Amino acid sequence: MNIKKFLKPFFDIETLKKAPCAYRKYFRDWLAYRQLSGSEQLTLSDAYPCLFDNTRTTTFDAHYLYQTVWAFKAINQSRPPLHVDVGSHSFFVGLTSAITRVVSIDIRPLELDMTNYFPIKGTILSLPFRDSSVHSLSCLHVAEHIGLGRYGDSLDTQGTIRTMKELQRVLAKGGTLYLSLPVGRQRVCFNAHRIHSPDQILSNLPELSMQEFSGVDDRGKLRAHITPDDLKHSSYACGFFQLTK
Repeated sequence: MNIKKFLKPFFDIETLKKAPCAYRKYFRDWLAYRQLSGSEQLTLSDAYPCLFDNTRTTTFDAHYLYQTVWAFKAINQSRPPLHVDVGSHSFFVGLTSAITRVVSIDIRPLELDMTNYFPIKGTILSLPFRDSSVHSLSCLHVAEHIGLGRYGDSLDTQGTIRTMKELQRVLAKGGTLYLSLPVGRQRVCFNAHRIHSPDQILSNLPELSMQEFSGVDDRGKLRAHITPDDLKHSSYACGFFQLTK
């Protein structure tokens, strides 16, 4: 059991350890800034302490950043007249709408004030498209959550498998699916996500063939143009599957 995960909503242990030093630096900087020529008036009512941004390098989520670049690059090269996304991160959806029309399906509609962007409330388990009708389709870091109740969806032990079957159903002949999800040792980390072996993912998409596979390994390193076997023994990697029907 991961005790820290259970206790995090009440207090973050790691942040708590760093807080005393961070506050000391904050108030040292406060006093030093007040002594600078031309400094503005500082008041506690306007204070906005950002205590943990002074890092040696800029932090980022390797799964989400690399999958966005990977999928966007491929879509930008193919330039479909319409792209359908199911539940992916807002940055990816917004970026893609800059180069083509995007229809976004989500149980919690992402409402962006952007041209070329069309949100639809819907469920990934029953997509509002005919069989074999979507030519460009993405679902990035979504399928692993389905059926765990995290985002208000119904509990379903087959949620991820049903998701893959539904994506396969709507993908057009000759169409492309950009799919990403955690890969490695198979397990459920309730209620965050499931982790599947790459083989299990592919076995549930029998009508599709893989055109390219990349991913992020356990160290957060991008691994481009590898084989699924390269990540199958991971703990929490992310596999990027480019598939066609």
